[in-house]
Amino acid sequence: MMITNILFEKYILIYLIIINLITFIVFALDKICAIKKKWRYKEISLLGMCFVGGAIGGFLAMYLFRHKTKKKAFVIGVPLIIIIHLIIILWFIK
Repeated sequence: MMITNILFEKYILIYLIIINLITFIVFALDKICAIKKKWRYKEISLLGMCFVGGAIGGFLAMYLFRHKTKKKAFVIGVPLIIIIHLIIILWFIK
């Protein structure tokens, strides 16, 4: 049982690293597309990526690239998603 928990935690950590990297990259690509006035990712897709685990990557990209920082859905939503994720993690740890 203990080994199963360790493997599960390892896979969750790997998933979170990957989804945060992908989210960070997608936010960066969306910023580049915005500058070039080209096709953009839908806001719901960006928020969805944050919701499924990429909120930290999205948050870092938002402020590093100054992207979506004037949109309430992102300024409030992404930190709120991070808080929700932290609550869920703390709940699972206990």
